[in-house]
Amino acid sequence: MGKYILLWLSSVLLSSFSQVILKIAAGRKYENRAKEYLNPLVIGAYALFFLCALLTMFALRVVPYSYSPMIESLSYIFIPIFGVILLKEKISRRRMIGIAVILVGILIFTL
Repeated sequence: MGKYILLWLSSVLLSSFSQVILKIAAGRKYENRAKEYLNPLVIGAYALFFLCALLTMFALRVVPYSYSPMIESLSYIFIPIFGVILLKEKISRRRMIGIAVILVGILIFTL
């Protein structure tokens, strides 16, 4: 079951990365509405989302559904980390507290 949990975690990590790609695409200016939605960044991000959905479904064939809240909530941690690394965003004190609360919840769940 461990390798399926890692597969699911990889899916959440990729999904978080694709959300940051969409944020990068949203920050750019486009000539028209079609280019805003039909550009390599947006298409690539949605392709990653599709891959993540497939990986998650594959993992859920083995991993109990009760793990879902814990594993999926990790995206709330991955996205700010990617934001700091890729977008040079600052993490506010309030967001750090939120991440800490999520981590504590995950720890309590696993005990």
